[in-house]
Amino acid sequence: MRQSLAILRNPSQKIMITDTHTHLYAEEFDEDRPALISDAIHQGITRFFMPNIDSTSIGPMLELQQKYPENCFPMMGLHPCSVKENYLEEIRKIEKTLMNGHFSAIGEIGIDLYWDKTFINEQEEVFKLQADWAFQLNMPIAIHTRNSMVIVIDLLEKMKNRPSGIFHCFSATAEDAKRVVGLGFKLGIGGVVTFKNGGLTPVIEAIPLTEIVLETDAPYLAPAPHRGKRNIPSYIIEVLKKVAEIKGTSEIEVADITTKNSKNIFKQ
Repeated sequence: MRQSLAILRNPSQKIMITDTHTHLYAEEFDEDRPALISDAIHQGITRFFMPNIDSTSIGPMLELQQKYPENCFPMMGLHPCSVKENYLEEIRKIEKTLMNGHFSAIGEIGIDLYWDKTFINEQEEVFKLQADWAFQLNMPIAIHTRNSMVIVIDLLEKMKNRPSGIFHCFSATAEDAKRVVGLGFKLGIGGVVTFKNGGLTPVIEAIPLTEIVLETDAPYLAPAPHRGKRNIPSYIIEVLKKVAEIKGTSEIEVADITTKNSKNIFKQ
């Protein structure tokens, strides 16, 4: 019999759930952040990995990490949507911060062609630069792709010095997933897996749990039944439940294996 989430909330049960991608430092949480984090920790969600966006998000992210050093772990990188006219100035700030701090990964980085294709060449340049940093520093990367999955996979396949990491918010096909896993990356599975037409059921069926990590991308992409609302840390439970349902296994097994995967990636 599949164990229920009531067990996950039993204080005597040693359960650890890891959110590998959350923007807990975002202003959307300024009114109730401590309460949301406390509630999540009570439910066994004790590890939050926070991707950076640009130079303006560094301060709030590091401040949160200082308040919750045992739970909140920062990354450092330049988001593709922040690659604009001033990208050289931005990337210098990111590099300086990276080299003078302690971070779990380089991210989130990648290519986003959904909103604007003006800076596609610069996005590719910045992505390859940051991926090279990751390889040289022996760090993982958190990859953002939107309307660019094949482009990013092709770029990675051509890299002589290729890091490993996570394809954040994976939402492509099972064949794409196999290519990603073949490159040494894990799939970041979030709220999309709960969407009626999200298309991730065949991916979860085809890919072993050992190649999957869980995420919220909070405050974005809230899972069903909260779709369209602000995503919060505890909603990762809905993602976990859906993955367990598709795999026909227990929530506890999904929590254990995906957290172990995150520890292997982030080395903590």
